[in-house]
Amino acid sequence: MCAQKFARNKPKPEPSPEYEVLNLDRGSRLASCVQVAGTSSTRRTGLRGKECLAGGAGLWIAPCEAIHTFGMKIPIDAIFLDSTLRVTKVHPKMEPRRISVCLSASSVLELESGAICRSATEVGDRLSFHASAGSHEGA
Repeated sequence: MCAQKFARNKPKPEPSPEYEVLNLDRGSRLASCVQVAGTSSTRRTGLRGKECLAGGAGLWIAPCEAIHTFGMKIPIDAIFLDSTLRVTKVHPKMEPRRISVCLSASSVLELESGAICRSATEVGDRLSFHASAGSHEGA
């Protein structure tokens, strides 16, 4: 009985703000609808189990310096970023059941496969995160 009462009164988590991500050096847009995985739970889950990832969608995992695609069903593009949002490593078309590490990274941006090529993003580029329409935060 107490467990049921606790579960009913448990506050619902607020939805993560969504961001548009721009490559400042290339003048290109990487994504238009990126969610933040900023809690331990959301970082652990990531994109695992997704059947597809819509164009322009992605997940920004922070803090993070290593990712894996075990349990994933689709390839992704991974962009490792330092604390100033400068690209430190790119891993395009990362297939399921792989690991990628960049010890100098402080976060990782996971996008649909092809986003790195489409935006011409390279190591050293500077990215910018802006709150999408309807979101109340910015980075």
